Amino acid sequence: MTTKSKREKTVKWGEEPKIGWMEAMYLPAVMSGVATAVRHALSGKPMTRQYPEVEPEIPANYRGVHRLNRDEEGRVKCVACYMCQTACPANCIEIIAAPAPKDDPHWENRDKYPATFTIDELRCIYCGMCEEACPVDAIELTSIYDLTGMTREEMIFDKEKLLSVFDKTIQSGQDPVRTNRGALGPASEEAETAKQGPPPPGRGRKG
Repeated sequence: MTTKSKREKTVKWGEEPKIGWMEAMYLPAVMSGVATAVRHALSGKPMTRQYPEVEPEIPANYRGVHRLNRDEEGRVKCVACYMCQTACPANCIEIIAAPAPKDDPHWENRDKYPATFTIDELRCIYCGMCEEACPVDAIELTSIYDLTGMTREEMIFDKEKLLSVFDKTIQSGQDPVRTNRGALGPASEEAETAKQGPPPPGRGRKG
């Protein structure tokens, strides 16, 4: 048997499906859609949420509007390390650092702070990379979802607006649940663990 004959036996040629006039008029698809609509209408279960009268139940790990956290003294927690700006895949974060005022006793343990901190909420893709990269848990994504604005300028959140989101979530009890991993953040905790030496056999972290 030649190679051509073997190829002809193994190759399967596709054929265009034959449809009748009912399928050509989309009648079965229309009837199926009507039957689904009637079934839902007769079930008695509400299928439409009456928003904004009935607000949705947002899970605690929802990634919504950003906030800048404050520390125990009310200062912005950000140390202007540029980690969030570097990690952001959408390039929507812009930070300008400034030296901490040495004449103010409230800033004696800080080298620098963000003179300006802006986030373009329209460009952001809400991936959460900024809060994962932050070593001091200064930036978080909250569960606030109803973000609106009439102009692009209104959707660019500066430092004062981001801090006001923090105050709003604290007062309403809508704190995010993803971060809050320590006083200084996961990077400092890992550094402290490294100083203490490796864990005993059988008690190390998985992964």
